[in-house]
Amino acid sequence: MASSKKAIPWIIAGAVGLVAILLWKPTVLIYGVQRAGLYAAIALPMGLAEGILHIVNLAHGELLMVAAYITYSLAQALGLDPLLALFPAMIAMAIVGYLLYQLTIRKALKGPELNQLILTFGIGIALSQIITLIYTSRTRKLHLDYVSSSLTIGQTSFGIWDFTFVALAILMTIGIRLFLSRTKLGKAAVAVGQNPRGAAIVGIDVQKTYSLVFTASVVLVGIAGSFFLTRQSIFPGVGSPFTMKSFSLIAMAGVGSISGVLYSSLALGIAEAIINGIPGMSGWSDIVFFLIIIITIAVRASRTRQS
Repeated sequence: MASSKKAIPWIIAGAVGLVAILLWKPTVLIYGVQRAGLYAAIALPMGLAEGILHIVNLAHGELLMVAAYITYSLAQALGLDPLLALFPAMIAMAIVGYLLYQLTIRKALKGPELNQLILTFGIGIALSQIITLIYTSRTRKLHLDYVSSSLTIGQTSFGIWDFTFVALAILMTIGIRLFLSRTKLGKAAVAVGQNPRGAAIVGIDVQKTYSLVFTASVVLVGIAGSFFLTRQSIFPGVGSPFTMKSFSLIAMAGVGSISGVLYSSLALGIAEAIINGIPGMSGWSDIVFFLIIIITIAVRASRTRQS
C-alpha cells in the first residue's frame, strides 16, 4: 500500500507531462511511442536471457543484424515479403542460438562475469566481420510500399507502420510472461534463474533449460530483426547501438522485470522524441539514454545507502 501511495505523484506527473506534450506537438508523443516499441521489442529478448542465465550478451545487437540480413537474403532470393521470410528466418536464428549456446555460452556461464563480457563482445565482432565478408559494408534496404502508409487526424499526419513495433513489444511481453508463469518449462526456467543448484536438486535439467531460454531469446531478437528490416536500412554495424540501449533499458527496469522494460522503453522513446522535436537539438538525442542510465544508477545507489 505504501509503495502504491509513493507511485501516485509520479503517475500524476507523467500524465501532466503527456498532456503537455500533446498540446505542444502531438507528433512528438506519437513518434516517441513508436520508438519505444522498437526499443522494447529489441530489449525484451535480452531481458529474458539475462533474467534466467544472468549473462549480459554484448552480441545482442549483432544477432538482430544477422536476423535482418537472413531475412533480406530470403526475401531477395525467393521473392518473399520480409514478413513471410520471417518464418524461415526464425528457424535459422534458432539454429544460430542453439549453436552459440552449445559452443560458447555454455562454457562461460560458470566463469567470471568479465570473461562472459569478453566472450559475447568477441562473438559480436565475429558476427559483424562475417556479415561484412559476405555482404560487404554497403547499406541495403528493402523498399516496401506499406511501410510509408500514414494517417491524418485533424492537422496532424504521421506514419502508422511503426506502430507494428509497439504491437510486437506488447505481444512479446504477454508471451514471455505467460511462458514463465503458465508453462512447465517456463516455471522451470524461473526456478533455474532464482537458484540453479536448488533447481538441479529437484530434478530440473539446468543446462537444457539454459539452452532453450537462450535459443528462445535469439529467436525473439530474430523476429525483431525481421521487422526492423521492413523499416530501416541495414549494414554490418547497425546492431551495435541497440546492444547498449537494450542493456540500459534492462538496468533501468531491473533484471528480470519484463514489464519494466516496456515502461523504461516508453520513457526513453519519448525523451528522445522530445529532444528531436526541439529545433537544433536532434543531434543530442543519442546521448539521452546514457543520461537516463546514469541518473537511474545514481538514484538506486542513493536508495541503497539510505536503506
